[in-house]
Amino acid sequence: MISLIDAILALDANAKVVVNDEPINKTEYEANVKYISGADENGSAIYKDTQDFSWAEVSAKKAELQATYDNNEYQRKRKAEYPSIEDQLDKIYHDGVDKWKEEMIKPIKDKYPKE
Repeated sequence: MISLIDAILALDANAKVVVNDEPINKTEYEANVKYISGADENGSAIYKDTQDFSWAEVSAKKAELQATYDNNEYQRKRKAEYPSIEDQLDKIYHDGVDKWKEEMIKPIKDKYPKE
C-alpha cells in the first residue's frame, strides 16, 4: 500500500513533512499534513504556513504510485520464489545456463506471468 508520505517524497525526495493519520480528502490533508521549514534553537520543528504540494498533486501521485505497485505484483511474487543467488550460480556452474533457465527460472515466470 502506498502512503501519502511515499507520494510526497516521490514529488520531492528532500521534503520534510509530518503526517498525522492518512488523509483521504483535501480538508484532512490541509489539517493533518504540515511541511517543515527548519528548526528553532531547541531543535523543535518550525512548520510552514502553506503546503508545498496541493491535495490534487499529492493524491494524483499517490494513485500513480499505487497503480505501478499493483501492476508489478508478479515481480514481487517471482522474487519471493526464486532460489538464492548462490543456488542459482551453483546451478549455472554445474549444469549451464540453459538448464538453469529451464529448471529454476522458467517455472516461476510461467507461474507468475507478466500480464
